[in-house]
Amino acid sequence: MAAARGAALSRPTILLLQQHHRSLHQVPAVGGGLLRVGAGRRRVRAAGVRVRARYSSSSPSQAQPQDFPSRLQDRAGELPKLVEDLLQTSISTGPRGAFRMAQGIQAVLGVGGEWLNDFSKTANTSAGIPAQMRLGLLSPLYLRRLFERMGATYIKLGQFIASAPTFFPAEYVEEFQNCFDRAPAVPYSEIESILREELQRPLDSVYEYIDPVPIASASIAQVHAARLKSSQKDVVIKVLKPGIEDTLVADLNFIYVVARVLEFLNPELERTSLVAIIKDIKESMLEEVDFRKEAVNIEAFQRYLEAMGFDRQAKAPFVYQHCSTKRVLTLERLYGVPLTDLDSIRSLVPDPELTLVTALNVWFGSLISCESFHADVHAGNLWLLRDGRVGFIDFGIVGRISPRTWAAMEIFLASFATEDYNAMASALSEMGATGTDIDVDSFARDLQKIFSSIQELDTEIIVATARGSDATAVSANVVVDERQMNALFLDLVRVSESYGLKFPREFALLMKQLLYFDRYTRLLAPSMNMLRDERINITTNQQTRRMD
Repeated sequence: MAAARGAALSRPTILLLQQHHRSLHQVPAVGGGLLRVGAGRRRVRAAGVRVRARYSSSSPSQAQPQDFPSRLQDRAGELPKLVEDLLQTSISTGPRGAFRMAQGIQAVLGVGGEWLNDFSKTANTSAGIPAQMRLGLLSPLYLRRLFERMGATYIKLGQFIASAPTFFPAEYVEEFQNCFDRAPAVPYSEIESILREELQRPLDSVYEYIDPVPIASASIAQVHAARLKSSQKDVVIKVLKPGIEDTLVADLNFIYVVARVLEFLNPELERTSLVAIIKDIKESMLEEVDFRKEAVNIEAFQRYLEAMGFDRQAKAPFVYQHCSTKRVLTLERLYGVPLTDLDSIRSLVPDPELTLVTALNVWFGSLISCESFHADVHAGNLWLLRDGRVGFIDFGIVGRISPRTWAAMEIFLASFATEDYNAMASALSEMGATGTDIDVDSFARDLQKIFSSIQELDTEIIVATARGSDATAVSANVVVDERQMNALFLDLVRVSESYGLKFPREFALLMKQLLYFDRYTRLLAPSMNMLRDERINITTNQQTRRMD
């Protein structure tokens, strides 16, 4: 039964740690210490100021907590529903749960051995035990290592932690930036077997050839180059690795069981929406392993390009439906370079700035005119194609924005462009409102300190592009770039939460993409203000939008 696996207990524990984390009275910066940001455009190292979270120094007196037996007695009426829920979840997990339990024990023993070895080296030193080791396997470093050993589900969960600073403590968000989605390639014989099973016909009747050496291999899928037999078109085939879906279901069911039990035992956790968060993660991950959903996202984006007249300026890969299924996705192969490869971009187009303007207009337009927007526009997914169009690649992660959030977001973007931090504070207060009155002027001053630090981000990007076969260098650049983007957003979330604000996840997705575009702007068009440039349309006709 999946519920027996102890290795996965870590996920809900992070939520418990967050409660302690939010009781601190200062804003920890990336890498420890206090957040230091420069004034204006000066270097951070020059004369920094300290940003402190404004928690109330006085708190209302609290009643003595109920003892554990009393809490259980009060919730006895909910026990039948809990048992029914756990039984249904366990049945849906099937025998895969026992296998994952064995793998979980093996992973815990392996990482536990690493911790004991490291602990023995530091226990008798004068410096004492490092803070990162005091929580054992629940410390950020060793929990991240455990997640990586546990495979696909936990790697994706780790990436969710890294991209959701509104949900998790800063130390975990920072550490899980290092949670790499790399996995050994599955032998081609197994991939070939999946292709035959899914397509239900001889492969040589569909493909002229398939390269047995994968272009890329991640925890969930791997990608092979191929050529279609009928049209002789170059394609890429994304294939779900064997057993991944069963593993995801088993792991996510167990995490859900733990969350339900924890909420039953500790009603205070209901305020963290723990079970709701787990359900959101489960839905998101299961969508990612159903390639039919990605195909729908791609085709919706293509319809948007055609409807808005962007199809001559931008492109998404064509989906070959006759050889695509839930576990196989055959796409047109696009050739180009990432938007961070300035030299190659200059060889393809005379004005890189216009390429960036096109990318921004297409992406901003999709926020309001497309069923979903691309929510992962890092350098590996946004290319300049050989024909001069902007290529949007990999629609596994998309976002959907509500009219209410977008209305506040428009005000936020306009205020950011004009450096009107009071208007920015008001917009963020509207978006993340929790019913708590905040000091808008004070919040605005803290926002000014944070956003002035955007100018201090390293603008020197060194990229080895796909001109050769050095995909590792491109991947490494994406990782570094993503760490800087997450660090800046994390600073914003820390200060906002200190005022009692809690943003919807769609805001986090939007902000992360805007920070990517900020990097591209300073590389391709350093004199352009992407939020004030008249060539870029980021506003809507408010009369055509209805507030929720």
